[in-house]
Amino acid sequence: MHPIAVVTGGGSGLGREMAHALAAAGFRVTVTGRTEDKLRETADSAPEEMEIAVLDVSDGAAVAGFFRTLDRIDVLVNNAGTGAPAAAVQDVAEEDWRRVVDTNLTGSFLCAQAAFALMLRQDPKGGRIINNGSISAHVPRPQAIAYTASKHAITGLTKGLELEGRPHGITACQIDIGNAATPMTSRMGQGVLQPDGSIAVEPTFDPKIVAELVVKIAQLPTDVAIPTLTVMAAGMPYAGRG
Repeated sequence: MHPIAVVTGGGSGLGREMAHALAAAGFRVTVTGRTEDKLRETADSAPEEMEIAVLDVSDGAAVAGFFRTLDRIDVLVNNAGTGAPAAAVQDVAEEDWRRVVDTNLTGSFLCAQAAFALMLRQDPKGGRIINNGSISAHVPRPQAIAYTASKHAITGLTKGLELEGRPHGITACQIDIGNAATPMTSRMGQGVLQPDGSIAVEPTFDPKIVAELVVKIAQLPTDVAIPTLTVMAAGMPYAGRG
């Protein structure tokens, strides 16, 4: 029997790479996202057959309805996320703050909650939840307070899931990614704002490496936990950022 994986935010970028890698490794994959055309592009270019489901992870009723369609889930990859326009703290629009938190944090919680409940009642029970954190879960970028706060909160979410999942064979992992080369990071090549006010080009790396790591984590037995994993472009600002 093929293990079953769900990847949120699977219509492009890292989500697409993760979904493709899991499918190639023998997982039966469903990708979710808000744009059907993008999801179909992911499925049509996949190495194996893949299911799609249009889903806004910030919509609790929609998330609950989607997970009710599943008989089992072995791996949830909470990848869906968004950012806000760069803005100083005093200029951040409430609408932008709420949209980022609703997607990055609340959406991750809602999907994890529904997956957790299914993992508890399936036979055999257990599974793995992989949350896409960020280098921003550790140190901020300037003018990105909503994104930074949401990713710091993912750390607490992951730890809480790991703690409560222990008696049930449910493990949680946070993978913190820095500058994987996707459309979201294309601006790194033109230069981005640094904490000292300068603009600097930052290195990126092949997102397939992230996807390969996700597969390795997903394939681990549930008596092995990897609470956190950081993978980033060598030389990008990290220890010296903030």
